[in-house]
Amino acid sequence: MTGQEAAYGRRATAAAARWVTGLFAPQVLVIVLPPVVGLVADGWLGAGWGLVASALCGGVPAGVILAGVRSGRLDSHHLVDRASRTKPLLVAVVAVLVALVLLASLGAPRLLVATVTAMLAALALTVPITLRWKVSFHAAVSAGTVVVLARVLPAVPTLVAGALIVATVCWARVRLRHHTPAQVAAGVVIGAGSAWATLAAFGV
Repeated sequence: MTGQEAAYGRRATAAAARWVTGLFAPQVLVIVLPPVVGLVADGWLGAGWGLVASALCGGVPAGVILAGVRSGRLDSHHLVDRASRTKPLLVAVVAVLVALVLLASLGAPRLLVATVTAMLAALALTVPITLRWKVSFHAAVSAGTVVVLARVLPAVPTLVAGALIVATVCWARVRLRHHTPAQVAAGVVIGAGSAWATLAAFGV
């Protein structure tokens, strides 16, 4: 392989890693997941509740991050700089907490309430860690999403396909040098573990 071919290969893999990073960004998954869970749990009414959760849990933080990027206060919507993560993540915590109170008090499907609780549990673990160590939110959210989807879709194919996707997301984050292997591994454990424990506690 010539030097030019090697350089092309590196550019191609970096482009693929950026595509994966964007497609499976935490904001994207947090917006998409609740309507799917709500639809399976309680039909179109549940999907409506899911859209409410999406707007609060995903839409509000995404809007804050977008405004930060446009103003130059944030480096990108992926929050690559660990030091700049604190305020957007605190906004996310508040937004998810508001969504949880709203859904629980107004009688949203139990599985959807459990899903939003799992999001809050993951944030409760990752936010303090990221103040000192750059744990991967991409890895945490993708792993948690797979665990939740395995409760509403056929479990075995969902877990197999999901594991491949999570592994690809982890590869992308390491390939772009946004995280170390330890940081993505920690994200997977936190995301999957908090989702599993929350769903088990709700008995769903």
